[in-house]
Amino acid sequence: MRCSPVPLRKCAGRARYPRPFPWPRIAASGCHALPCPSARPLPSFPVPQAAPVSGIGARPVSGGRLPTRAGVEAAAEAVAALLAPTPLLPVEIGGVRLHTKAEVLQPVGSFKIRGAWWRLANLAPEERARGVIAVSSGNHAQGVAWAARRLGIRAAIVMPRDAPRVKLEATAALGAELVLYDRPGEDRDEVAAREVGRRGAVLVHAFADPWVIEGQGSAGVEIAAQLGRAPSRLVVCCGGGGLAAGLSLACPGSAVHVVEPQGWDVVARAVAAGAIVRAPPDAPATICDALRPDATKPLNLALLRGRIEPGVTVTDDEVRAAQRFAFARLRLVLEPGGAAALAAALAGKVPLDADTVIMLTGGNADADSFARTLAEGSAER
Repeated sequence: MRCSPVPLRKCAGRARYPRPFPWPRIAASGCHALPCPSARPLPSFPVPQAAPVSGIGARPVSGGRLPTRAGVEAAAEAVAALLAPTPLLPVEIGGVRLHTKAEVLQPVGSFKIRGAWWRLANLAPEERARGVIAVSSGNHAQGVAWAARRLGIRAAIVMPRDAPRVKLEATAALGAELVLYDRPGEDRDEVAAREVGRRGAVLVHAFADPWVIEGQGSAGVEIAAQLGRAPSRLVVCCGGGGLAAGLSLACPGSAVHVVEPQGWDVVARAVAAGAIVRAPPDAPATICDALRPDATKPLNLALLRGRIEPGVTVTDDEVRAAQRFAFARLRLVLEPGGAAALAAALAGKVPLDADTVIMLTGGNADADSFARTLAEGSAER
């Protein structure tokens, strides 16, 4: 079955990026966090309700709700009412002229804003009053903080202490409270569960939430509308599998290729094994901080089995080469995790054709690290 384009409502213009809040206090995990600055609610945007769901073979989550393609289409309408579409930028790789989807140009620098908005916009009034908790290395954190500020919802984000400072600062500047944990050593899900229990807040999972998955899938609806047809294949940077799952629902006739860091291919191995596979304790270091969850979740596994191509991995050197390529050819700054899909394409690890779309998923790069990556390329010439 091919994915037919879904008309998007004309956007009145991108919402203005908020003026940052002062730096809030940061709490260490396990400690009582000091209150974050009061979030100033901005005008609400109309949000269509998700369509009724039907079973798709996954274990029920979030009160029995499961993500559906109808939900993805509803999410796409909501996102189109709020954000201008990110562009499809043409590029030539290996003699093939194809497309890249510049999600790095979202207000928070990544596609994560899509799922965060759709999830928070669908919270019941009682849930909004309780506030939200999210776990993230930085991009989902910013998406949740951005959406929470606009909806007047208090947000606390559990983040690793070693997350890139640019992501810590950006999340705090959006008014969220930060709760830091140490990796390795502390389990982020346990830290989040403790905070949820203490605060009574709603957990907004980065990739295993049905609304978040539908929101991420809105990018696929947008791509089909921009192309005027379904893409033949989507090459996707993959952490826990939320974006890949959403895109597989949005464009069921498109081949979806997940790209993970070498040694951290927990999604591809789980799909191949038909069971959750955890990253080994001796997994190699990777510069792709956004793509290193310990494992995917049952919901994502159920959605991805039979819907994606065999996964591929990329090395740090291949990722750095992709960052340099994007800067030179597309004039875009990509963080390492946001360049993984492009790295796989440049390394010849995925098939390419004219209707291929490569997802450029994140641009929250540390300035010093990015400068070193560019300098390494200059030294090699």
